[in-house]
Amino acid sequence: MADPAGTYRQLTGSPGLLRRLAPALTAALWLPVSTVSAAGQPLPQIARAHAAQPASVEPDALLVKTLLAIKNNQLDVALAEVEKVLQAYPNFRLAHLVKGDLLLARSQPLKAMGGAAGAPSDRVADLREEARARLARYQHERPADRVPRYLVQLQPEQKYALVVDTSKSTLYVFENHGGNVRYLADYYISSGKNGIDKLREGDKKTPLGVYHVTSSMPREKLADLYGTGAFPINYPNEWDRREGRKGSGIWLHGTPSDTFSRPPQASDGCVVLTNRDLDAIRQRMQIGLTPVIISSAVEWVQPQAITGTRQELNGALESWRRDWESLDTERYLKHYSPAFTSGNQDYKEFAKQKRQVNSGKQWVKVKLDRVSIFLYPGKQQLAVVTFDQDYTSSNLSNRMRKRQYWIKDGASWRIVQEGSA
Repeated sequence: MADPAGTYRQLTGSPGLLRRLAPALTAALWLPVSTVSAAGQPLPQIARAHAAQPASVEPDALLVKTLLAIKNNQLDVALAEVEKVLQAYPNFRLAHLVKGDLLLARSQPLKAMGGAAGAPSDRVADLREEARARLARYQHERPADRVPRYLVQLQPEQKYALVVDTSKSTLYVFENHGGNVRYLADYYISSGKNGIDKLREGDKKTPLGVYHVTSSMPREKLADLYGTGAFPINYPNEWDRREGRKGSGIWLHGTPSDTFSRPPQASDGCVVLTNRDLDAIRQRMQIGLTPVIISSAVEWVQPQAITGTRQELNGALESWRRDWESLDTERYLKHYSPAFTSGNQDYKEFAKQKRQVNSGKQWVKVKLDRVSIFLYPGKQQLAVVTFDQDYTSSNLSNRMRKRQYWIKDGASWRIVQEGSA
């Protein structure tokens, strides 16, 4: 008999990974919550949820159970488990590869995963990467007592927020729960073929930043490549354009009808989910409202840290509003960074215009409502603040949805970009 257990240990690059995974995975996925370890202590509970299917038919759960059986040289058990995967997901190509290896191992040694003679090396390599990514999603589970640092404040109408971690091939869904965010579910995703940090059209990279869902495209209007639907996002956003980033057509979408999932890096820059997962989050998408934050690696913090940041930025915003109403233009302008831009205006042009406008005002009233605040991934001191602005003065009134980018300058937050949202 060949040694598929040894072959599949190569999958992770770490011979002990599956052994380390076994207790926590068994407790979280297959045994009752009351399961205890050999030492009599409760096993750690992995915080995971999925709205679409019960844990018994979760693809990652079934796949990992298969690999654990292989590690233990329980090949009949492994074959039975992978059959369960394929019964639930007949177009799951990675599961077909594992089954093929198990059958082949009965007659000849396997030198690597998908090592059958004549197997297309590029496609097998992609499936190996998918296996690694799916295993890593369980090896490095999110910290249950923390939240992404980016979700500082959702406005009341924003019921959900999506956070993408490209390094872990995972999309997290959070719920606005009375002003605080609460984890709901997470999903395996695929991102750009050439990685992240999109710069230009056609570079096949996934952008990093704070975005919003702009529309919903039904299956009937799409090619089969996009699966059961698509949700475009507003790339390039204002910050992307400021930094000279170009391109378009970045969507969250599904997979072709003959494909359950794609390798971790397989898109032209979009964030790709399985069709069933896209359908699961569809009900939580609010066009024009749902934030989609794409990061290279999510930064998790204690909820108290977010509370402090929220108070800081709301305080800065309120101070800016009051100083605008005061008609003390110089005090108002201190809230703006020397690097500020708005449309084609730089700081000097903006300041000159504000002085001229305010000289003709007798009074100004500014009301802010529906304020959302998100920190920008990969930029420690940059925040995106969006709100409804109701402006009235002695000679003009208007109402608009405004977006500002605030940057921390020493101990103070200052506006570095603003415009309509």
